[in-house]
Amino acid sequence: MGKSARPATISDVAALAGVSVGTASKALNGRGSLRAETRQRVQAAAEQLGFQANAAARTLSSGRTYTVGMITTDTIGRFSIPLLIGVEDALGAGRMSVFLCDGRDDPIREQYYLKTLLSRRVDGIIVTGRHARPRPPIGSGLPVPVVYAFVSSTDPEDCSVVADEAGGARKAIDHLLAVGRRRIAHVTGPEHHHSAVVRSSAAIEQLAEAGLQPAGPPLFGEWSEAWGRRAVGMLLATAGEFDAVFCGSDQVARGVTDALRAAGRRVPEDVAVVGFDNWDVMVLGCQPPLTSVDMNLEGLGRAAADLLLTAINGEPSPGPHVRPCRLVVRESTTVPVDSQPAG
Repeated sequence: MGKSARPATISDVAALAGVSVGTASKALNGRGSLRAETRQRVQAAAEQLGFQANAAARTLSSGRTYTVGMITTDTIGRFSIPLLIGVEDALGAGRMSVFLCDGRDDPIREQYYLKTLLSRRVDGIIVTGRHARPRPPIGSGLPVPVVYAFVSSTDPEDCSVVADEAGGARKAIDHLLAVGRRRIAHVTGPEHHHSAVVRSSAAIEQLAEAGLQPAGPPLFGEWSEAWGRRAVGMLLATAGEFDAVFCGSDQVARGVTDALRAAGRRVPEDVAVVGFDNWDVMVLGCQPPLTSVDMNLEGLGRAAADLLLTAINGEPSPGPHVRPCRLVVRESTTVPVDSQPAG
């Protein structure tokens, strides 16, 4: 009988990729300053040979387990899943695994997961949730680095990666002004909700800088389509004339567009509508498709993972790291050129 094929080694990968063993190791473990082309060549060689890194050997040689914990309070995954995708994209080059734990807004459960992750000797922890408001630190004097993503820590020395929600709201108002709207109403979520307050305040300030007042007082309610529909009834009864509505979320905006259409108001010809979150299920299902502010949650996840890796390597970056939002323009505020009749 012939001998069974032996497993590929790191030396085999290095030889196929035309690099040294040390370079191959760095490329597969996500370490070192290597050119993207070199890293990709090594990874391609590893895949071609079916190379599997010996996790136990890596742990013994480096003192690491090549695992990261992620603790969230976002039960439905609206925010944590895109963040997780970004985290895994960033950590995948280093062949690191992510353990996702749902704390369910329960401090006892959250501390249980923290202890469990530490007992598994994870190399670091990412903390996230469905609310952007600052939260208490998950612990003090922990043996591994912690990065907060989307949420921030009340301790200013903790490393946090957050979206510039205020900047996103200002971009929404600037866009509405740029397409000629001047009577802009605002409909958003609960008045006690951090994101609702931040987005609303920034929108009103941006209008004031343009010498304008909102078309009626901001309407605070729920993060729901039903609230968006009710809010339109209130606007039609009390706000007088308005030619645009900036909504604090895409769910609210979808309800607003439905109610405007039912009331005989055309979107965007009579009233332009902007949402917030760029949630594809909402913005693409809306009639017409919804212009919205995108917080780039996957980008937040990648940034959080990169910061965690540098902290694991002994170079922490304390304090908040604020990332810009972008505006994605669709038919709810302006008719695309390619859909207009030919002249």
